[in-house]
Amino acid sequence: MTDPVTHAPVKVVIVDDHPMVAEGIQSILEDYKDITVLATLSNGRAALDEMAQLQPDVVLMDLNMPEIGGLTATEMLLERDPGLKILILSMHDTPEYISTALSHGAVGYILKDVPTDEIKTAIDTVMRGERYLCTGARGSLEPPEGGSRESLTSREQTVLLQLAQGKSNKEVALALNISVRTVETHRKNIKRKLGISSTAGLTRYALEHGVLQGTGVGL
Repeated sequence: MTDPVTHAPVKVVIVDDHPMVAEGIQSILEDYKDITVLATLSNGRAALDEMAQLQPDVVLMDLNMPEIGGLTATEMLLERDPGLKILILSMHDTPEYISTALSHGAVGYILKDVPTDEIKTAIDTVMRGERYLCTGARGSLEPPEGGSRESLTSREQTVLLQLAQGKSNKEVALALNISVRTVETHRKNIKRKLGISSTAGLTRYALEHGVLQGTGVGL
C-alpha cells in the first residue's frame, strides 16, 4: 500500500513591530500542522535583510512600522521575488489603505480583528493563487451609492501621509527623493481628487480616514 502524498508545510514569516501581535499570530498558526512559522520580524528593513535566507511562501506584513513600512517593503520584496505572496495584516479598513496595498502588489488584506481561523483561510487562499480580502476589507472597497471619488495613486497616498504629518513640500521632497515641483503637483492632484482646498483639510481627512493612525505607535 502506497503512502499518501504529503505536502510540505507552508512557510510563513510574520512582519509586525508589536511583539504581542506577532507572537499571538505565531501561536495561532503553529496549531496548524500544514504551516511553519519561520520567523517574526519587527519591521520592513529586517524583512529585506532576512527574506533571502528565510525564503518563505507567504509573508504576513503590517503596514505602519518604523524604518521601512509595510508598503515599501512589499514593493521591494516583490521586485526581488515576484512569486512571493504578501498578505497585509492591518488595523486600517479605509479604502485608501486597502487599494494602495493591493496596488503595491499584496495578494490579500486582512484586518487584525478577524477571527483567528480567517488568517489560515487567507493563507490557504493565496497559496491557491487567488486574492483574499477579509469581509471588512471587501466592504470598504465597495463604492458608495451615487458614485465613487477618484482614488489616490500609491504615490499620492504616500505624499498625503507626509503632508498630514506637517511636513513642508521641501521636506516631503527630501524624504521621498523627488523634486519640490513634483510634490506640488501631487499636492494639487490630491486636493482636487479629495475636494479639499487647505493643508488643514488634508490633515483632517488623514485623521478621519486612518491615514495618520498608527504612524509610529499604532498596530
